Amino acid sequence: MKRGIMFLVIMGVGLSASLRAGVTADGFAYATPNPSFQFPRDHGSHPEFRIEWWYYTGHLFAASGRRFGFEATFFRYALHPGGDHAESAFGTNQLYMAHMALTDVEGQTFLYEERLHRDGWEAWAKEGELDLRNGNWSVTMSEDETMTLKGSIRGEVRLDVRLAPQQDKVLFGDQGYSRKGDAVEAASWYITFPRLEVAGELTFRGEVIPVTGQAWMDHEISSSQLDPDQVGWDWASIQLDDGRSVMVYLLRQKDSTPDVHSRLTWIGAEGILGAWGPSDFSWTARETWTSPETGGVYPVDIDLVLPDPDGGAARRLRLKPVMAAQELTGQLSGVPYWEGACDVLDEAGTRIGYAYVELTGYAGDLGEAMR
Repeated sequence: MKRGIMFLVIMGVGLSASLRAGVTADGFAYATPNPSFQFPRDHGSHPEFRIEWWYYTGHLFAASGRRFGFEATFFRYALHPGGDHAESAFGTNQLYMAHMALTDVEGQTFLYEERLHRDGWEAWAKEGELDLRNGNWSVTMSEDETMTLKGSIRGEVRLDVRLAPQQDKVLFGDQGYSRKGDAVEAASWYITFPRLEVAGELTFRGEVIPVTGQAWMDHEISSSQLDPDQVGWDWASIQLDDGRSVMVYLLRQKDSTPDVHSRLTWIGAEGILGAWGPSDFSWTARETWTSPETGGVYPVDIDLVLPDPDGGAARRLRLKPVMAAQELTGQLSGVPYWEGACDVLDEAGTRIGYAYVELTGYAGDLGEAMR
């Protein structure tokens, strides 16, 4: 997911030959079935769509055992239809927002920064390849799909890491076509690297720390996300120690019930093992945390009961945050959300993996804001 956060920043179509898309009433491309991706080209930008994001989260470890969590998200937002060639009052048709956050588990500290730039020397998302920039934050990809992520936060953090795929990318939904609502345009093209091996350096408050770890990467391409009755979503990426992964998103409606387009997907070493709808799993808050800045009340400690494709029996996972205060308050976007590093515990309380959880729409109706 992610997301729609960039929609709040400011209130035909030429398509690549192998990607077929529909066109919204206001002229933007929207995701349709059977996208027929070509890589590495489709790791890059698709400026004919209204919104696109490249999202990274991960868990970093020093040799001493000290642990950190990180998030880095790059958004591209088109002001008008027509791709990069459309005109706007900003002198460019593309705006770029980016978020970066670091969780220091030992110090119980959460640092983050948001950025917003117009297309130009300071920010871009290139077509045909993965090459992203927002100020001194950047992502590039080599021929073997290893990515390099560089960034900083408030002068207190500097991150320079390599992200090497440990398994092939997966395409969520139907060959990458992921429905999010009943409206024909309420969908995205959804590409993910669920297992990335991380190595590099983290500079934290002047201390240079060699780190290793694991990460997750999402790339979504869309022009519309939420239906009118949807107010937000709960999302998680789960990496289990047995080598399997889970992606789950729960689209919340105004009456607090899950939308039928919510999904849970198991991923194995060879790819997707199966997907289930909201009647097949449950997502229940054990604890909540109230933000002192936004007043949002977030369900930050989760019990997830889900079917296990290895044997078919239901199992219970607890997604326990390493600290409660992991909210990005949305000074630039106007959309607060919670994005936090978590431990994955089994029913005996034993840690069996790591997760990142994203919670939106708890400090205001996200669906209303996006519309």
